[in-house]
Amino acid sequence: MAQALIRFLSAQHVERDGSDHRFIAGCFGIFGHGNLTGVGQALAQNPELMTYYQARNEQAMVHAAAGFAKMRNRLQIFACTTSIGPGATNMITGAAAATTNRIPVLLLPGDVFASRRPDPVLQQLETPSRGDISVNDTFIPVSRYFDRIQRPEQLVPAALAAMRVLTSQAETGAVTLALPQDVQTEAFDYPAKFFDRRSWHIARPLPDTGAIDRATAVIRAARNPLIVAGGGVIYSEASEALSKLVEHTRIPVAETQAGKGSVPFDHPGCLGAIGTTGTLAANRIAAKADVVIGVGTRYTDFTTASHTAFQNPGVDFINVNIAEFDSHKLGGLALTGDARATLEALDDRLSGWNADEGYVREYEQLRTDWDVEVTRLYNLAHQPLPAQSEVVGAVNELSGPRDVVVCAAGSLPGDLHKLWRTRDSKGYHVEYGYSTMGYEIAGGLGVKLADPSREVYVMVGDGSYLMMAQEIVTSIQEHVKLTIILVDNEGFASIGGLSRSKGSGGFGTRYRYREDGSLGDDAAHRHGKGLPVDLALNAQGFGSHVFRASNIEELRDALVAAKKIDRTVVIYIPVDRYEAVPDYDGWWEVPVAEVADSGEVKKAREEHVRGLERRRWHL
Repeated sequence: MAQALIRFLSAQHVERDGSDHRFIAGCFGIFGHGNLTGVGQALAQNPELMTYYQARNEQAMVHAAAGFAKMRNRLQIFACTTSIGPGATNMITGAAAATTNRIPVLLLPGDVFASRRPDPVLQQLETPSRGDISVNDTFIPVSRYFDRIQRPEQLVPAALAAMRVLTSQAETGAVTLALPQDVQTEAFDYPAKFFDRRSWHIARPLPDTGAIDRATAVIRAARNPLIVAGGGVIYSEASEALSKLVEHTRIPVAETQAGKGSVPFDHPGCLGAIGTTGTLAANRIAAKADVVIGVGTRYTDFTTASHTAFQNPGVDFINVNIAEFDSHKLGGLALTGDARATLEALDDRLSGWNADEGYVREYEQLRTDWDVEVTRLYNLAHQPLPAQSEVVGAVNELSGPRDVVVCAAGSLPGDLHKLWRTRDSKGYHVEYGYSTMGYEIAGGLGVKLADPSREVYVMVGDGSYLMMAQEIVTSIQEHVKLTIILVDNEGFASIGGLSRSKGSGGFGTRYRYREDGSLGDDAAHRHGKGLPVDLALNAQGFGSHVFRASNIEELRDALVAAKKIDRTVVIYIPVDRYEAVPDYDGWWEVPVAEVADSGEVKKAREEHVRGLERRRWHL
């Protein structure tokens, strides 16, 4: 059965716009007794069918697979195989991140014996009320498709169903085929046609003509229209179509995290990031927009600033999305279809119409003002430690137009969303749907595997680094060079800042020795003794070339020198934990205790209640 699975997967192709290529690029795996003699034996027996990649951590290999698939616009993926038990459940976080972000990954965890003859086996979870459950049932809520192959012939319908979901632009995410270890090794006379080359067509469906006509009429009547570009713009390869529409109509564009790079930062209509981590330009225009055209966005709370971003009482939404689930959000006019095809249709119907000239002058001035603000934050010359915004600026300015920045969690994604000057539609790769600490290095590995011609800059804080740094070893083994900027702010800086803003003083977020029996707030530990941890030395021990920078000038020197090194480079730089990039009319709903002893918490509660007054129902 396992041999049949590998043969089937190697024969699957996808085709879009006349370009046809193999769908499964390879298989990450860590072997144990639950997959060694099944999937492992199949990969070893026929290495020409599928390339095997060794990983160090099961969660990390799913992140690498997701990074690869995202970089390939979901048109090519990796499979990931593990043993039953902790190897399997280690993949749960990766599966959740992939499904949340609508990124296809194929997970092949081993499972307990279908025959149940040797029950209970090593690593088997026993449930007194059910005999057919295993730890792999935890994949069900985080998978777009799940099946357990209890008999070898069940592989045929299950494999086809898995491919349907993996290649669906609307339904895609993690797909899990749980493989009992005995069934993997059982023989079956599979139909020869099962192994024939199969090409899955990725269509570009258009919304209903009447819906497009209604949307056109709404836009033509608008005085302050705004486009919100999400990840669907990039996956659909619709950046050129979006740029043309903006140029023809002069409707400005604001970008979500996944949609950043939909248009270049210096495009006349680009207002940059929107929402909680948005720019002043985008958020000011969003507040007055009377028509919001969302393209390929899920409208998360960071995009809508917890439903406070769009303040116009008469605002209408037009939602272009391949997924019907998303196109109907916020009570909008649903244009369910491919982003590129739909934008082209709207561009054609809006021929000759332009946004009001006064409105254009207003957002152009806001764009200019924001560019000045970014330059200021890039050049703070903060002492004694640099500000994180200066680090972002140095990396941005010394990276090439096609280079890719990768990040996922902490305070860096917010700073990057606001400040990174994106020049290429694939140059910005931040996993913020699940905001997974530990994604960064593994995701960067996947990005580099997807396009070796680009330099990949992984920006990671010390908190995320400590959670999952070991895929540096995989990058060394595979000769896949990453440039990792390791920003040390002595703990969980993002949550520390949030904690302080909510009156809790950064409780439990700074890396310091325990003092007086407590790991208390930042104030109590500001001058406490630091931990004797050397992250740069750790990175060197993994096999990377390490630079230590104590200021921005040394960081710049290290970035230049790193370009000449042929293996993974880690540049370590400490930053000021407290020098944060301001908020720009953005808000995020994080509840604060209604009753507390602390005066600071009470004050934060009052501010929270004032923020709640800005929330809007969009129906």
